[in-house]
Amino acid sequence: MNHDNAFVEIAAILSLATLLGLVGQKLRQPLLIMFLATGILVGPSGFSFVENYQQIELLAHIGIALLLFIVGLKLDLGLIRVTGPVALATGMGQILFTSIIGFGIAVALGMSFASAAYVSVALTFSSTIIIVKLLSDKKEIDSLHGQIAVGFLIVQDIAAILALVGLTTFGSQAARDDPVQGTLLIIAAKGLGFLGAIALLMKHVLPRLTRRLARSQETLILFAISWAVLLGAAGELLGFSKEVGAFLAGVSLASTGYRDSIGARLTTLRDFLLLFFFIDLGARLDWSMVGSQIGSSVVLSLFVLIGNPLIVLVIMGVMGYRRRTGFLAGLTVAQISEFSLIVAALGLKIGHITQETMGLITLVGVVTIFASTYMILYSGPLYRWLAGPLRIFEKRTPYREAVVDSFRETQSVDVVLVGLGRYGSGLAEYLLRREKSVIGVDFDPVSLERWRARGMSVLYGDIADPEMHEQLPLRKARWVVSTIRSKELSLCLLRHVKSRGYRSRVALTAMNQEEAVLFVKAGAHVVFRPFTDAAEQAADALTHAMDSLPGHVDWPITFREVRIRSEASVAGQVIKDIPLRSMTGVSILAVSRAGRVHYDPKPDFRIYPGDRLVVMGSGEDLGQAETLLNEIKDGGDAQSGDRFIVAEIKMADDSPLAGRTLADVRFRQEHDVTVVGIRRRENRITTPVPTERLAAGDCLLVIGSSGAVEALKRREPL
Repeated sequence: MNHDNAFVEIAAILSLATLLGLVGQKLRQPLLIMFLATGILVGPSGFSFVENYQQIELLAHIGIALLLFIVGLKLDLGLIRVTGPVALATGMGQILFTSIIGFGIAVALGMSFASAAYVSVALTFSSTIIIVKLLSDKKEIDSLHGQIAVGFLIVQDIAAILALVGLTTFGSQAARDDPVQGTLLIIAAKGLGFLGAIALLMKHVLPRLTRRLARSQETLILFAISWAVLLGAAGELLGFSKEVGAFLAGVSLASTGYRDSIGARLTTLRDFLLLFFFIDLGARLDWSMVGSQIGSSVVLSLFVLIGNPLIVLVIMGVMGYRRRTGFLAGLTVAQISEFSLIVAALGLKIGHITQETMGLITLVGVVTIFASTYMILYSGPLYRWLAGPLRIFEKRTPYREAVVDSFRETQSVDVVLVGLGRYGSGLAEYLLRREKSVIGVDFDPVSLERWRARGMSVLYGDIADPEMHEQLPLRKARWVVSTIRSKELSLCLLRHVKSRGYRSRVALTAMNQEEAVLFVKAGAHVVFRPFTDAAEQAADALTHAMDSLPGHVDWPITFREVRIRSEASVAGQVIKDIPLRSMTGVSILAVSRAGRVHYDPKPDFRIYPGDRLVVMGSGEDLGQAETLLNEIKDGGDAQSGDRFIVAEIKMADDSPLAGRTLADVRFRQEHDVTVVGIRRRENRITTPVPTERLAAGDCLLVIGSSGAVEALKRREPL
């Protein structure tokens, strides 16, 4: 190994990290632990071939800045109103109780007061970087417990920064001559000035600047990285930390319209650079003095792994949160952070503690980081195992979370929609347009508040919580729809509905074909395949466009394919009743339906939702035609019942239609409805042909406008 070549050194570290990553995959271990192991192996306790710490540390610092920048970027300022009070109360309460109890334990173990004080302070801090990475990987960063955890971790970081500033100030010779009050005033002035400058930039500079930079995605991303590192450096220069500066940089861009685009592009770079943070942390751990501290480290590690979560659980229970929320948030403080090691190293440098105490804190850090990672990764099974005993930490009415709910037991329910992410929100939008009664279920309070403001009933809850199933109004719902991206949770919801004997039909969302097959076998009535269906529709549209749209036409006319939405007013009408040519001068050349193209459709050809119409006209006329074809029914039409519906019509046992074919009966011409299915005793005939003969007692499945269907039903039995 050439220690003078930093590039070769980093190449060796990355190669070892890759190798251990493959081993971790085989052993089902998280990459985070394997990165820490890489750092330990290349550090002084392992092969000891890392000498270029500065390069690795620089990359680690940039990774930390990007991580906190992205956290701030995703922070909705409305979130502060939701989680601010509990984050402050939980963060301060946990720091107070952990430091007091930790100090007592350290003194009982025979430590001096100075060493006990440093140990107790080290036990109070949890790693924001590690927790945010784990919660992001588990897709829980937007959940209520995730938001609360990030909130009180930031409170901890501020306390840690103040502790570092205090130790640096009062541990130096210069501080002995300066009054404490003056030092605190300077710190407060710097903080207020920093926040004020960022607020002014957010209001007057950043919106215009980002709009200009957004003309080039590359320039916008370069600016975002530069802004994160710049404010991180500013926070460092002001005596705070790069973490605080980078976090505020993200918050300053969170109100712009480009935060999603920036966050998506920086995620991969963030994950790569964070590799160096964990390697740097592992490489700096000094194990030379830990041999004599194993007994004390076990006691203190158990306190951090068990005592810290219990403290958070008690505080959140008293504040009115459910025990599951308190438990999951509490698990995020079950380890000590890099700040703890920094504080201990500073105390060692000043001379307040010995190498033995430093070794003890180091060992507790390694043990708790390793153990708490598994506790967070397997928090679901762990909670289910402990749910019963944890009841003592929950009030009879957990009002803090119940306040988010807007569902009333007396209301009717068409759809219980679990998951209000992008796909779920789109589904909710279209269901509400169809005037369906929808109850949205999600664990993101900000998303729930947005939908509640629009008048939709909402319930706060995580479907991973078994008790959440009991709170859902499944007995009343016609449909239970899950849009969550978890095969296990979707199947669990399906099993619960079936085991309780509810009549609700269940629709699940599959991420791939294997999941779709599994859901069908499990008994799901409908399986959504967002990616497959979208790709299939795109391929159909392209194929039909190739078949229907000419490549080169030297005439001042244009062709366009228009897809008919289900809520469009023309859905269910025949072509002769659509004033397309008279109002726009546009003609319908072909209709694509279910993989078949109907060329030159006749005037009595009926248009159905999902049809793709190939229309011809001038460019301006085609725009008007597309608007006309997809014009949504107004409220009056919806209220009057003039909708496109499906219904069953019963034929009498002595019906005069028995023995006649569908072509003879002329349902579409005489009754303005189409027969799309026939149920004959135990048999079902789908898409019957015109020559199909009707039999006495048949049940006809017809489709048409609500007025026509109701008129036909009044004649039932036929």
